[in-house]
Amino acid sequence: MKTAKQLSFQTDKRKRQMVPYLFVLPNFVIFFTFIVVPAFVGLYYSFTDYDGLSEMNFVGIENYKEVFHSSEYWNIFANTFKYAFAVVPLIFICSLGIAILLIKEIKAKGFFRAIFYWPTMISAIIVGVAWKWIFGDSFGVLNYLIESLGFTPIKWLSDPVFANITVVVGTIWARIGFFMVIFMAGLQSIPTSYYEAAQMDGASKFKMFWSITLPLLKPTSFLVLILLLIESFKQYPLVLALTGGGPAKETTFLVQYIYEFGFKKGELGYASAMSVVLFVVIVIFTVIQFKWTKGGTID
Repeated sequence: MKTAKQLSFQTDKRKRQMVPYLFVLPNFVIFFTFIVVPAFVGLYYSFTDYDGLSEMNFVGIENYKEVFHSSEYWNIFANTFKYAFAVVPLIFICSLGIAILLIKEIKAKGFFRAIFYWPTMISAIIVGVAWKWIFGDSFGVLNYLIESLGFTPIKWLSDPVFANITVVVGTIWARIGFFMVIFMAGLQSIPTSYYEAAQMDGASKFKMFWSITLPLLKPTSFLVLILLLIESFKQYPLVLALTGGGPAKETTFLVQYIYEFGFKKGELGYASAMSVVLFVVIVIFTVIQFKWTKGGTID
């Protein structure tokens, strides 16, 4: 028989064990309400002809057949893939390089950290509008300066190549600070004793970076790559404000394309099917990346 004191102790222990779950509960409720439930609703819509107003009818996999037979959808997918292929490595390399520079003891280190991080606090829509005022074909500051010097203005937003370059540059400027901070946290977690020992052995800075920094930074690098991949495939507001998806849909990416079908054309069932395909594509790329990097584990 357990005494009253033992029973009271066990009750108090169970209460203490419940405290962490109570702190997590609000986040779980928000996540379940606004992420999990809409995801399953969208999955259900993808098997219907729902237009947002009239009664929905079950159509099976017809929406998915239409997606896979749509050449326009795969052109948009190719645009998104090329954008991701450019943005992911460039932001990764630049943010890592800046993080390495800004963890060193340099003058005005805090100022430079703030300068690089500041763009991440600005709305993506505002970033797009600001860059449009810089790169606008007829009213942009950059073309005004080019004309002032006697050169022919460049069609930054109406030429497909330059429009894509402008979008990539704007994205790098807006997001580099966020990933810089993540890399700084990873770099500061590496014990300095490793570098001191390598320096005593006569290792060069490149050798220390290659043999110490990169291997011990694998978990952080894996996190950054996953976040960059997801962000690049769901890019929408910056591009909408900067180019509107033009010229001729050359900078239209998947999320904008899905939005147009779902809310402008009223084809919510078809848009939901495209969303599910996009989700599966992101999962596939994430799994491949996980296998390739071994989940960010340090060998």
